[in-house]
Amino acid sequence: MAAPLLFDRAALRRRRARALAMGPADFLLDMAAEDLADRLAAVARHFSVAADIGTPSEAAVRALRARGQVEALSHIDLLAGGDGLPDGDPLPFAPASLDLAVSVLALQFVNDLPGLLVQVRRALKPDGLFLAALVGGDSLSELRQAFMAAEAETAGGASPRVAPFAGVREMGALLQRAGFALPVADVDRLTVRYADPLALMAELRRMGAANPLAERRRAPLRRETLARAVEIYAERFADPDGRVRATFDIVWISGWAPHESQQQPLKPGSARMRLADALAQGRETKPGPG
Repeated sequence: MAAPLLFDRAALRRRRARALAMGPADFLLDMAAEDLADRLAAVARHFSVAADIGTPSEAAVRALRARGQVEALSHIDLLAGGDGLPDGDPLPFAPASLDLAVSVLALQFVNDLPGLLVQVRRALKPDGLFLAALVGGDSLSELRQAFMAAEAETAGGASPRVAPFAGVREMGALLQRAGFALPVADVDRLTVRYADPLALMAELRRMGAANPLAERRRAPLRRETLARAVEIYAERFADPDGRVRATFDIVWISGWAPHESQQQPLKPGSARMRLADALAQGRETKPGPG
């Protein structure tokens, strides 16, 4: 069964091209790329063959090359040229050919994310690592609420204007479904302040992240609706100094291609001590106050 088309890939390409022409706002992407390199540095390993999957700029490649932990590093643009890499088409990697796969702030716009994760898993060598960051969780929840309220007042109903974002639990479950061992998902929350809501919207355009939803309303946004959304945003999410807040949740996911050397869960019934006994023992040996 084909994955639902949540995102308009042609619109994503147009928005990225417009962002480049305007002068891209890359602070979030650059920060996540540096965080990626820091997280990878905690893994005491050298990676001979690696791939960056979909990162919208060279930020991840630059950050990893600067650390010297990765030898051969290729970059795959999921939207490049023509139709780019069509949803559902295979990634250009042979099975078990990569020691490392990374991605920074790209996977949130993939229509068939479960299918892509399965492809990444197959492309990794046994004990190969996948590490990625994507926009998720409650990102831009303030903007979503403001537009929903404004459209309900001025247009008689809301249309989708902010993309749905996956949370930590959903991403952890997707890693397990894709066959990754030792899956981990966590989130970093960043609150960014802007002079006003229009400044936030302008920065989103310079990120290439303006509304890419396939089911977005094609009619131009009414001035009345925009003005009311700006008012609601400022009323609900402004600090005492008048600046407004915007939430960005960066969801980090990692998993390993299975290998016999990795820690394995115990088989049912093979534990030497019942959990209840272990907890009781912990209570008995816990030192008291003083």
